[in-house]
Amino acid sequence: QLQLVESGGGLVQAGGSLILSCVVSGRTGRCIASGWFRQAPGKEREFVATISCNTDTTYYADSVKGRFTISRDNAKNTVYLQMNSLKPEDTAVYYCAADWVLGTPLTPQQYHHWGQGTQVTVSS
Repeated sequence: QLQLVESGGGLVQAGGSLILSCVVSGRTGRCIASGWFRQAPGKEREFVATISCNTDTTYYADSVKGRFTISRDNAKNTVYLQMNSLKPEDTAVYYCAADWVLGTPLTPQQYHHWGQGTQVTVSS
């Protein structure tokens, strides 16, 4: 099993930046792909970004491309989401996800391990 704990959410003005962190523990010795998703009130959970388990290939939703960056520090078992130029429409609960899969999984169904979520609120 994997356990994920996110941190770093908060309230920020439009145009500002935040960095989210996700510490992964448990069976981390195997190749783990990681992703970030978000869910706004009344909406479905949507894909934000993913990073592959072995090549560090990244993929982003069009809505965040050029503004958000996913990265990881394997020594710390931590995945990051750097969010710049934030917009009010980025307001949501952000979830970290991970699983032992190759490639860059893009859908929630491809991940079986999730964090508890962290709220990001962007004011206009």
